[in-house]
Amino acid sequence: MRNTLKVSVIAVLVAGLTACAVGPDYQTPVKVADISVSSPYQQAEQLQNWWQAFDDAALNQLISRALQQNRTLAEASANVERAWAVFRDADNDLLPKGTLDAGYQASENGTVLPDDNGVISRGYSTGASLSWDLDIFGKLRRASEAAEAQAQQADLLWHDAQLQIISQVAVSYGEYRGAQLRLAVAEQNLHNLQQSRNIVLARLEAGMASELELAQIDVQLHQVQASVPAYRAALLSADATLSALLAMRPGELKLGSVPKLPELTQPVALVAGENYLRYRADIASSERQLAAQTASIGVATADLYPNLSVRGFLGFISGPGLTLGSDTQSWSVAPTLSWQAADLGSVRARIRQAEAGTQMALARFEQQVFTAINEMQLSLTSYNLSREQQLSAEQQWHASNKAVQIARARYNAGSGEFFDLLDAEREQLRSRDQLAQLQQQSFIRLVGIYRSFGGGIPLM
Repeated sequence: MRNTLKVSVIAVLVAGLTACAVGPDYQTPVKVADISVSSPYQQAEQLQNWWQAFDDAALNQLISRALQQNRTLAEASANVERAWAVFRDADNDLLPKGTLDAGYQASENGTVLPDDNGVISRGYSTGASLSWDLDIFGKLRRASEAAEAQAQQADLLWHDAQLQIISQVAVSYGEYRGAQLRLAVAEQNLHNLQQSRNIVLARLEAGMASELELAQIDVQLHQVQASVPAYRAALLSADATLSALLAMRPGELKLGSVPKLPELTQPVALVAGENYLRYRADIASSERQLAAQTASIGVATADLYPNLSVRGFLGFISGPGLTLGSDTQSWSVAPTLSWQAADLGSVRARIRQAEAGTQMALARFEQQVFTAINEMQLSLTSYNLSREQQLSAEQQWHASNKAVQIARARYNAGSGEFFDLLDAEREQLRSRDQLAQLQQQSFIRLVGIYRSFGGGIPLM
């Protein structure tokens, strides 16, 4: 009864000692300046299907393949597995450890006594070796907290990598279709200019036009021809980028030759009162890094105090020819108290390092919040301005088409000036190419909204 009471008292004492953990307890930031960041991270419902709002089969296939084959995502996924394995290893350090051992030992002249000269002794041992570091001041628990926060950060970084890869694929797809569109516009304008040149040539042969008029139309024709290689180069560049993102070799990507940029059928709208920061995985990962750094202060602070560990053995020890039984049972207990008393200066330096690292992580988190707020606002404003430009460019293109038709009809009838036709065709080419650029720009800026809001704005 008395022994049981002693064991109970010791157990309660050990539990009480190991219940405390030095270092600050982490508190999640709730505000950065006047910006609320109290909402926990939540993966947006639209993250994995946002692009389907465009009803573009080619884009759907590209992103689906990228999510399966992209090597950056594979690396991020493996990093998640690694980080959680590190956490499980750190968390297990709180528990006693043990190994099963079996050994054999032979020796001669085991002592300096004359009676042991030439004596060979042999022995066997088998049993369990146990060790336990009593986490009195919480060093192991703080290390486990840090490892768990880092594992959570790795998971968040994987979500952010998905967002970035989807965005990159969509942007590169827009650049590919935009280059196709500008190339098609240039080729159509070459066809139109060639028709105009044929008219000028016929009028020249009939004595109704001059060599200057033919030279002027040739200048414009060659100018458009010179732009075609640049569009082809842009097309090849977008193709190479997409192929790399999809883990494909050059030349394997087949997207077809229909130059059409994806567009929405309805405007982008914000939900009043919604805290879109909670969809930003990069902010959430910065917060987890702050948590890990805070826990590292406790890991360093625990070295200011003694560390108590217990080692033990339970098994059998026997000599040659002896059987294992109650007479050969063996056990040992070896408590050890260690303290870095002669190196406390280094311990305090490590504590200051951990505290400075925490301040760095806090500043990084706060800067991430400000950056995200401005990115979201800028993406919306840029897209709206781009749409205004695009609508104006569409009206300009329609007007330039009408001007070309009138100028060509008047020139063919002999009542119009050639230079009026030339200027009208030049303006038509410029306005159509500008419209193609703005269509590409609007799509890319729309992708920017998706990226900056973490996929949290529904577009369907």
